[in-house]
Amino acid sequence: MLSIVRACAIVGLDGCVVEVQTDFNPRAGLPYFTVVGLPDSAVKESRDRVRAAIKNSSLAFPQKGYTVNLSPADLQKHGPAYDLAIAVGVLAATDQVPMAALEQALFVGELSLDGSVRHVKGVMVMALAAMQAGFERIYVAAEDAPQASLVSDIDIIPVESLGQLVEHLYGMNVIHPFVPDAAALNENIPLAGDLTDFADVKGQEHVKRALEIAAAGGHNLRMSGPPGVGKTLLARALPGILPPLTHEEALEVTRIYSVADMLESDHPLMRTRPFRAPHHTISQAGLVGGGSVPRPGEISLSHRGVLFLDEAVEFSTKALEVLRQPIEDKIVTISRASGSLTFPANFLLILALNPCPCGYFGDPVRPCTCTPTMITRYQSRLSGPLLDRIDIHVEVARVDYDKLLNLAPGEPSSVVRQRVESARQRQYARFADSPGLFTNADMGAGHVQQMCLLAPEARQLLDVSVRRMKLSARAFHRVLKLSRTIADLDDCDAIQVVHVAEAIQYRPAQMQV
Repeated sequence: MLSIVRACAIVGLDGCVVEVQTDFNPRAGLPYFTVVGLPDSAVKESRDRVRAAIKNSSLAFPQKGYTVNLSPADLQKHGPAYDLAIAVGVLAATDQVPMAALEQALFVGELSLDGSVRHVKGVMVMALAAMQAGFERIYVAAEDAPQASLVSDIDIIPVESLGQLVEHLYGMNVIHPFVPDAAALNENIPLAGDLTDFADVKGQEHVKRALEIAAAGGHNLRMSGPPGVGKTLLARALPGILPPLTHEEALEVTRIYSVADMLESDHPLMRTRPFRAPHHTISQAGLVGGGSVPRPGEISLSHRGVLFLDEAVEFSTKALEVLRQPIEDKIVTISRASGSLTFPANFLLILALNPCPCGYFGDPVRPCTCTPTMITRYQSRLSGPLLDRIDIHVEVARVDYDKLLNLAPGEPSSVVRQRVESARQRQYARFADSPGLFTNADMGAGHVQQMCLLAPEARQLLDVSVRRMKLSARAFHRVLKLSRTIADLDDCDAIQVVHVAEAIQYRPAQMQV
């Protein structure tokens, strides 16, 4: 007897419906259980999990012949997410569940040997694929139901065990669709309590201003200075002034974290912007993504959030140079022999570094012990094309002891965040008719010409600065976008000369060795 049950495979960030075709041969001489259709080791091992789960659920497993085909057969199948569909296929082929109950349904879950249904990664992506394919319901593990419920227009059936599912399919002890808590989804998620507040950072007012501009427009930023002046502290205070994710952005980020299996079961929807700070020993594949089964890397996990590279020059040259294309295109493409996958990578890049190997080049207190050759070689680890893609370059100087001893608090992050949110609201309104654009840093050349209107004096200053500083076309557009953000913080429609002047001062200065 033949049965057909639907499961789902994950290809990049998309789901692909898979038909689990189970053929039961009651006249087989010797018992066998064969799984075909490019299964990996985890899928092949499902034979033993399914057999034990069916028996331990007080259901029959005739020792005859079973052939399970996972279609399309040319798509590689990975992971234990097919266990539940294979078990239901075996039960349907042996006439233990009604075939009619399997129509318009998709089954996803890993089986324990006792028949309980366990969590699998990528459930949100699978539910989205099921909804787009026109399925009416999807059966998932009970702990995965909150994540799957982020997708609307499809019934989410939470299943705790295989025996419970069989009773439901027969109409006994019906499992009601999961209903998400609307209040929990809409509640304001407080910021993490361990975030550094701007009020606790003494001095460095110009760096705080640069971070505010970077947060308001999504601009990349580089901080250079001697050790211990607060570069890492300031970078880790940045999440405290970032606005919350919009609903559209939250779904984008949640989709990535679902595939990476990094969502919290009680709060599956990502409400705060990601902040990723990988160690400098990370590999190129760990940064951009990859593997035999390509998975999102750190730059995709930073999508709509912050990627912080502390001690940036200590990262390998290859790892740093692969950032150039994602910074420009906001996506990263991973190519393998089996095909290419594209992951989103629209992140705010923060680089922190010392000016030389000893760290004290240009410091007024401690002398630098590096030779000019050592300094030049150290600074050249960040290539010109990569630096040209950084909008804001700031030097972080040593803080005077008088400021460190001053007990008066500075401006808190909450006040700065209000200004950032106000500037972001102006940008959301400006890009309302431009899908995919959220911040000024997202603008292309066409949008820059249309939306970065300069006052006559500002245009004159920009013209003189571009010629004297010999800025590239890319740097010219980045100065315009940065000026647009500064004007948004000042609530100005047209870019004034003061906005252009501040944007130009954030271009990198040539360090004299």
